[in-house]
Order: sequence, then C-alpha cells, then structure tokens
Amino acid sequence: MESCVLSFLERKGYRINTSAMEIINTCDDWYSNRKIDGFHERKTIQGDSYELSRLNFAKRCCSDDANLCEVIEINAGDGEQNRVLNKILSDSKFNTQYRKQLEKTSADGTTACYIRLDNAVLYDDNSVKGGEIKLNYTEANAFIPLTVENDVAIEAAFWGSTLKNGKKQTTLVMFTLNENKLYTAETHVFDQTGNEQKEYEKILQLGEVKPFAVMRNAEVNNLDDMEGYGLPKLWNAISTLKVIDLCYNVLYGDLDKSEKIILVNELLCEFDSKTGKPKLTPEQKKLFVFTGEKLPDEKGLIQEYNPEIRIDQITKVFELALSLLSMSFGYGTKKYSFENGQIVTATEYIGERQDQMQELNRQRQEAVAYIQDICRAVMWFSNQFHNTSYNLEADICVDFDDSYITDKETELERKRNDALTFEIPQLTVWYLMDAYNLTEDEAKNLVLQKQEKEENEEDEPED
Repeated sequence: MESCVLSFLERKGYRINTSAMEIINTCDDWYSNRKIDGFHERKTIQGDSYELSRLNFAKRCCSDDANLCEVIEINAGDGEQNRVLNKILSDSKFNTQYRKQLEKTSADGTTACYIRLDNAVLYDDNSVKGGEIKLNYTEANAFIPLTVENDVAIEAAFWGSTLKNGKKQTTLVMFTLNENKLYTAETHVFDQTGNEQKEYEKILQLGEVKPFAVMRNAEVNNLDDMEGYGLPKLWNAISTLKVIDLCYNVLYGDLDKSEKIILVNELLCEFDSKTGKPKLTPEQKKLFVFTGEKLPDEKGLIQEYNPEIRIDQITKVFELALSLLSMSFGYGTKKYSFENGQIVTATEYIGERQDQMQELNRQRQEAVAYIQDICRAVMWFSNQFHNTSYNLEADICVDFDDSYITDKETELERKRNDALTFEIPQLTVWYLMDAYNLTEDEAKNLVLQKQEKEENEEDEPED
C-alpha cells in the first residue's frame, strides 16, 4: 500500500490492517509465480548459488476453481432494464474482468468492484446529472474495509496508482455512511511525492444503496485479524506448493543429468606433451576419460554409465503432494491425481463425484450475491443520474456454465419431457426458468399466456 494512502486514512482515524495485507501479498506472490525469497534461492553444498524452477501450480489451482463459477447470462427483469444493465456491464468488460476476479478470489480471498460516474455534469447547487456509469474492479491489496458489521464491509476504501504525464499519481476513493445512513463518495488524488492535489478532490452524495460489492472465498476465514476479507485459499496450500516445486526440481535434475556417460581408459588416449591433457577428436570429446590402470568393476577399457531417473519414487511423492493440495482446496483427495499416467483435474473429477459439490455451491452463492449487488448499484446510479425508474427489487438471475459438471442438454430434455408428460404448470415454469434463464414471474406469465390462448381457441365456434 502506498504510504500516502496509509497516512491519509490514519489521519482520518482509521486503522489499516497491515497483517492482512502481508498474508494477501504472500499469496499473490505464489499466484503470480514470483520468486519467493528464502525458498527459490538455493546453494549447493559447495556454496554455489542457484534458483529453483517454478511449476506455478498455484495459478493452475485458481484457474480450475474459476472454471466452476463461469457465468453465461445475467437476467435483471424486463426487457429495457435488462438490456441497459447488460450494456453497462459489457462496456465495462464485465465478463473478462469477472473471470479474472474469480481466479484472484481463490488466490487472495477477496476481490471487489465499485461504481463510478465519468464525464458527468456538475451544477452550481452541487447536483450531478448524466455521465457514463462505469465499473472499477479491484484486487484484495487495493481494497480496504473501513467498517465491518456481521463480517460484511459496509464502508470501504479503494486505491490505485497510474502514470499521468510520465509521473506517478495515486487515487483514493472512499465510500462512507453519514448520520442518515446514506453513502458519500470521496475521491482524493496524490502526486508522486505523496502530496494531496486538492484541485482533484471530489465529494458526491449518494443514496442508501451500497455503491460497491465484495466477492470473497465462501469458506470461513479462520485466520486472525482479517475482518472484512475472505480466506485466501493459497495460504493453506503454500507448504504443499513448496513440496511440488521441490519434486519438480528433483525430476528436472534427474533429467538434466540423464545423458549417457562413456568412460575410457587412458591407454586409448593420446596426450599433449606440453600440457599433459588428452588430445581428443570431436567425437572423442563426447567421452569422459578415466585415468588409471583399471576402470570401475574391472570392466576393461570402455564402460557405459547411464544415470538413473527416479521416476517411480518422484511420482509417489507427487501423488502425495497433489492429494494434500486437493484437500486444502476443498475437493477431497482427488482434485489432482495421477491416473494412468495423466493428471485428472478438478473439473474432470467433480463431474464424476457429485458429493463434492458443496464447495462449489457455496462459492456460487457468494458469486450470485456479488453480481446482484453490482447490478442493483448500477440501476440505482441510472435512476439517480439518468432519470430512469428501474425496479431495484426485481429478481436478478445468474446462469452459470454447468458444462464442466453436468450435461445441461440432457438435464433440460428430462425436465421438458416431465413437463409435457405430467402437464403440471409448475414443471413447465421450472423448465422455462432453466432453459431460458427467466425469473419465476416471467416464466409464469408465459405459461398463463399459453393457457389463455388455448382457452380462447376452445371457446371459438366451429365453422
């Protein structure tokens, strides 16, 4: 965190949780495949420095987790409201950024998003109209919970640094509640020396709808002093990730030294009279010369040495490490495992073991709440600054991609057949909701329209 941001918030009377930031930054180092001081830097027994190769399995784990919460569609009510909302989300690259945030939530435990207004018109009475509604996506190290109630951040700050005219510029955005329980947005800008640029200070009065949303890892955070933050999954997996990197380097070392060695007796070599070193042809330089009367094991003048590659022993250690890693990510002991020489991944395994769906369902509930908070904040901004009248209480449906875990087409066909066979209206409603990502009211209206049409056709006299 920038020192100017820390100092400013402390002057405002806020305590900044630096211990939580240390945990988050450590997990982010593993996710980003950075060199870990004190682990990846090594020395041989002779004191020569070298660096461990990094397999970056942390990124793989987080990516597989993200695959299970991919969103296909967001439905937020009637046609115009839903169309405008999805356009705002699309303009802010929501699909791409949400996918990135899923990975970072798994890695660092927390991601967030807040709503901002660009190019709005400020009137003399400090009222604001117009402008473009934009989404700002932030990672855990740029999110600062200011007030937490019932483990939920109700006031928060967000910061970030950019370059302007070749000079560093840091922006701090704060969302706080006043005595009337209405949100106020404050923007403060600092130059490269940490001094606040007062001319860029902005204060905007908002409403009762929270203008930011936070997505956290759904698993309970058991770490001390992390109020408002989710549990970084990588934190509990770091020790296992170290074992996996060590296993990989042992395998790499065996392969690196696996070239055949041919030892020859010095009687087969011609020596330089000045230097005393063997004079070898290009072909002979591929051989290693053993000087002495006899070769190891009394094997004559030429002997081959083929270094052993300890593939069986390394594989067993890898299997143990992968099982431990799977347990730490909440999918039992087979999220990653060797089967018939191949690594079975989370998405392949979970499709076969439906009893491991609990972790996924919890995280999807967290993702739905996050998306719904963003959508309601966007609609409130539109109502307030664009004079629309969108229904903030409308059902917001989120359709996830279940192709990794179920055959959606087969499931929909079964529901369709049940609806046609039993002729129960509610079954038809459920089928329409799943097939077209409709709200329950929308599906019921379609069913009622169909029933009314059929009744009218029956009442018409025959020619």
